[in-house]
Amino acid sequence: MYRSHTCGELNSSKIGNEVTLSGWVQKIRNKGFMVWVDLRDRYGITQLIFDEERSSEDLMKKAATLGREFVIQVKGDVIERESKNPNIATGEIEVLVKELAILNASLTPPFTIEEETDGGEDLRMKYRYLDIRRNPVKNKLIFRHKVGMQVRNYLSNQGFIEVETPYLIKSTPEGARDFVVPSRMNEGQFYALPQSPQTFKQLLMVGGMDKYFQIVKCFRDEDLRADRQPEFTQIDCEMAFVEQEDILNIFEGLTRHLLKEINNITIDAFPRMTYDEAMRKYGNDKPDIRFGMEFAELDDIAKNKGFNVFDQQELVVGIAVPGAASYTRKQIDALISWVKRPQIGANGLVWAKYNDDGSLKSSVDKFYTEENLKEWAQATGAKPGDLILVMAGDANKTRSQLSALRMHLGNELGLRKPDEFAPLWVIDFPLLEWDEETERYHAMHHPFTSPKAEDIPLLATDPGKVRANAYDLVLNGNEIGGGSIRIHDKETQSKMFSHLGFTEEEAKEQFGFLMNAFQYGAPPHGGIAFGFDRLTAILGGQETIRDFIAFPKNNAGRDVMIDAPSKLDESQLKELSLKLNIE
Repeated sequence: MYRSHTCGELNSSKIGNEVTLSGWVQKIRNKGFMVWVDLRDRYGITQLIFDEERSSEDLMKKAATLGREFVIQVKGDVIERESKNPNIATGEIEVLVKELAILNASLTPPFTIEEETDGGEDLRMKYRYLDIRRNPVKNKLIFRHKVGMQVRNYLSNQGFIEVETPYLIKSTPEGARDFVVPSRMNEGQFYALPQSPQTFKQLLMVGGMDKYFQIVKCFRDEDLRADRQPEFTQIDCEMAFVEQEDILNIFEGLTRHLLKEINNITIDAFPRMTYDEAMRKYGNDKPDIRFGMEFAELDDIAKNKGFNVFDQQELVVGIAVPGAASYTRKQIDALISWVKRPQIGANGLVWAKYNDDGSLKSSVDKFYTEENLKEWAQATGAKPGDLILVMAGDANKTRSQLSALRMHLGNELGLRKPDEFAPLWVIDFPLLEWDEETERYHAMHHPFTSPKAEDIPLLATDPGKVRANAYDLVLNGNEIGGGSIRIHDKETQSKMFSHLGFTEEEAKEQFGFLMNAFQYGAPPHGGIAFGFDRLTAILGGQETIRDFIAFPKNNAGRDVMIDAPSKLDESQLKELSLKLNIE
């Protein structure tokens, strides 16, 4: 038996007991006549003590050879600690060691295994197995486990069945790029790793499973960000004989359950907002509604005053920043520089201060009277003490730029509090979006999304105006889930493929199996998929998912620990009938 107790469970009630502990050496304090060792495992830290009065000479010598991260086993007696440590659960006791076994020595780690480490991110990624020993990472992985257990508990109690779907599937041209896998036994042919189990979960509904879920790995070969990985985890769900309202109710329930069980927070309101309303009020389809700064369109009151910067643009739009009239010119110039960065791409920013005395002062006083500026204040909802910020340009681009500025200010002003949660349903997305580059429509969600019944006639006359039976669940400015009611008949699905530019032959080649299944009594069905990594991070008070994944990739999609991706041996390439043509 390597241990009778963990390093986190001993307390004063165990004084006088003989115990066996195993773990890693966290710290050593050697006074010569006395050695203290902090022993760590997943559960906590226990202080060990060796002293020359009570320990043998050989034991003292052995203790002196210990180094950080040595794996050891000790046997000893629990005694009262003279200098108690109220900051740890075992702080009232220590273990007087009688036997010491070094199970494995350790090299000096490349960074300190402590809460605040001296290791940079790249170094910690390379030695991720050491980083996991640190409490901040270890606790995030334990937190992820708890979220996963609560998801399974809720869905199982709601009658959902967890079903595994294949990882080696057929490549499809829609959506992000696939990771492809060559088949040795089928020369010149390839599998793809799934971007989602979409078609399989629809087939499960045809198969009568009724309520399906899966916590599943998915793969996309696309550019990476802090909240995106080439392999990620979804909570994938599908239900038969449902309408949109049924799905929204079930998954409001899941979100309430998680917030209550994980964060001890009760959420009542799940407001709903159409896609058009979200774009008009916030400039994006996943707004953070924990704070205001709603957009106000100022075309009618800001144009035709002789200010060409506004007069020549498609849209003039502004926000009121609470309490920011006190910003110095240096602070305002910093905001102007921020929106001009290539990542945002704005040409500039117009400002107006609504001073505490009720007066207004702006960067465009040459063109606008104080009465004009009061109209701005009324439109944006500004109050004395607020700062009005205005942008102009192409409508879609300008809304996106102002949205980025709004979120930046929300962070700067401390309005995006990680312990506050505000869910929101965004509904009535466009079914299709026009791609200028390919000069054709693409599915905004995926090609299996059902159009609103009342909009189906528009598919033949004005496809861009067709609304989807689709919905996204947004939490604190992050899309955590998205889904739709699916097409469940062959005729409508064929029409959808046609609008997406598929020939009849192409549609049959790519999705013939699904079209055939629809002819065998496919029920009305719909579903949703949650981004499990992102959901876990947000519930944990963060937006970066990497630390909530045991072995993440870096921003280049590489695993620097195992050095992947890597080249294949020539013999492997030959066996797979592959030849690399790299200049």
